[in-house]
Parts: sequence; structure tokens; C-alpha cells
Amino acid sequence: MKRKVSLLIPVLILLGILFLRPRWFLNLTKRVEISPASGAALVEKYNCRQCHQIDGKGALKAPSLDGIAQRLDQETLRLWLANPRKIKANTAMPNFSLSDSEIDAIIEYLTQLKEE
Repeated sequence: MKRKVSLLIPVLILLGILFLRPRWFLNLTKRVEISPASGAALVEKYNCRQCHQIDGKGALKAPSLDGIAQRLDQETLRLWLANPRKIKANTAMPNFSLSDSEIDAIIEYLTQLKEE
């Protein structure tokens, strides 16, 4: 019985890391260069244009991201990208489980976008 319990604990910890994805784990496994180019690549990777317009291209199911860095401060953007439902409970935007460096890279990219 003790053997089963001692095996169960590491399995539960591993499952928690894989499915709950704590911030330290994301920061360890999803590091990117913080630059506008990396941010642009992440915007493509996570298919942000499926809902948002960027440079006049994409859907308008959600607010345009053109000039978003002029409308919202960086801390608000950071909190929104880290956990959208923590800011607005009924938002359709999914939580992409972004690492801190991914968030910073996306903000670097969004800062470059001008209001259309």
C-alpha cells in the first residue's frame, strides 16, 4: 500500500504540471526572444487574426489590435494576455498559457502597431 501511495504522489505532481501549467513551468519551457519579430511570429502561431484585425487584415469578432498599446497600458495588456478571464469573466478569448517572455514579445509587437 505504501508503495502505491509513493508512486501516486509523483504521478499527481507530473499531471498537475502538464495540465495546470503553472507560470514557472511555462517560463521554463516556452522562452522566446523578446522582440517585435518574435511577437509577430507568436501572433501568427496563436492565430490572433482569427478574431482580431491587425494592419486591417483579419476578422472583427474581437477588438482591432491596431493601436491597442496606445489604448491600454502595458500592465493591462500583460494581465489580459496572461489570463483573459481574470480580467473579463465572460470573454471569448482563450487562455493560451503564454510564458512571460511570450507576453513581453507580443506586447513589443503590439506597441509597433499604429491606429488604423
